Amino acid sequence: MTTASLTAPASNLIATGRRLAAGLALCALLAFAGSRLASLDLLASHGMSALTVAILLGMLVGNLLPGKALAVCGPGIGVAKQRLLRIGVILFGLRLTVQDIGHVGWTGVLIDTVMLTSTFAIACWVGIRWLGLDRKTAMLIGVGSSICGAAAVVAAEPVVKGRAEQVTVAVATVVVFGTLATFLYPALYAAAAHGWPFPTDSTGFGLYVGSTVHEVAQVIAAARSVSPEAAGTAVIAKMVRVMMLAPFLLALSAFLGFEREEAAQHGHAGGRRITIPWFAFGFIAMVLFNSLHVAPPRLVATLVDVDTVLLAMAMAALGLATQVRAVRQAGTRPLLLALVLFAWLVAGGALVNAWIPRLLA
Repeated sequence: MTTASLTAPASNLIATGRRLAAGLALCALLAFAGSRLASLDLLASHGMSALTVAILLGMLVGNLLPGKALAVCGPGIGVAKQRLLRIGVILFGLRLTVQDIGHVGWTGVLIDTVMLTSTFAIACWVGIRWLGLDRKTAMLIGVGSSICGAAAVVAAEPVVKGRAEQVTVAVATVVVFGTLATFLYPALYAAAAHGWPFPTDSTGFGLYVGSTVHEVAQVIAAARSVSPEAAGTAVIAKMVRVMMLAPFLLALSAFLGFEREEAAQHGHAGGRRITIPWFAFGFIAMVLFNSLHVAPPRLVATLVDVDTVLLAMAMAALGLATQVRAVRQAGTRPLLLALVLFAWLVAGGALVNAWIPRLLA
């Protein structure tokens, strides 16, 4: 064996390591820029989180950089889209505790459950049957609208197996209608005082906001405009909704897996065994661990900050892998679906928030 044959694998390994480092560094830079921009009053007041800003920056850079430069960063971008995303979803559980459920009671849990399941069902029915969207795009938009915005979309991507442009389209709908919600909901609270059918007390309105608005940051922005009490209830209701992410992903994975098995049994291509999102179990484990309150608060706060960085890097990577022409090809149908879901969240959410407390009284 010659010296050249021995050194070739080593040089390839070094080259791959450099490409990995370059891609991760680019994602980290975009994540940092996204977090800084999201902290500006102009964006923060409209519920723009570091995740949504990071994916927008990723799209901008990804469509401006030459193809060769993106190819060099390819391995690192791939790691950020996959492995860092899963770690980020797991650590996301440190934002929640089982005790959060007690703050909104079973009424809040039932409201969140009804809104989640109904919104996702409407997304699949309207998106696929009426608008003719591909199923992955409809599901991703439904997940983003029904659970927790951009974080839910990227968490569902490994289960749905969506493409980068489908994820970006879904996140874009969250940005558009979640931002609109930050302006609309305070106006709805004011309208309730004049007889409109929306909750009139701060606690009830906070539960309404938390069970229907897309992103956590958008929930805070919308509810804080009403009162601190509304904001507190809204955040807790939203956290309970976020807590449903893991069981939802497990159920969705099982459903899609059974469909593939059935397709395989009937001789159709694409049949495969059930894909179990193991990171969802990690998410649940983090929630349970955080509920014990054994870790120092400073450590938990640090890990939450790390989690934000990891998720922002994953979002930046998705943006880098998305070409504007692919998003443009999706047309207006994704926005139309998101508009239908937004109308249900506002109007249907008001009905559900009024009906369920009376049912349980």
